Amino acid sequence: MARNLYILAGTLLLFALISCGMTYIGSSQSGLPGNGSLWKTTSLFLTLAGLVIALFGVMTAMFEQVDRRSEQRRYQERLEERRRKPRR
Repeated sequence: MARNLYILAGTLLLFALISCGMTYIGSSQSGLPGNGSLWKTTSLFLTLAGLVIALFGVMTAMFEQVDRRSEQRRYQERLEERRRKPRR
């Protein structure tokens, strides 16, 4: 799950870089939308969305790791209990 969020965040940040570049080359090329403030705003929102989604990816990875470790700990405790109990 976290990997998918990282890929989405990377894609949004790539589009943010492209939008930022359109701020500088959009007005010189004919046929392209040349409103620089629109490209800057789009770039800002894409950057913020990418950063927030990357944060969600980090948090998801951390919680998945905690779940894995607690499951491993419970499994080890069960094995320890089985070893301690004498067989009849």
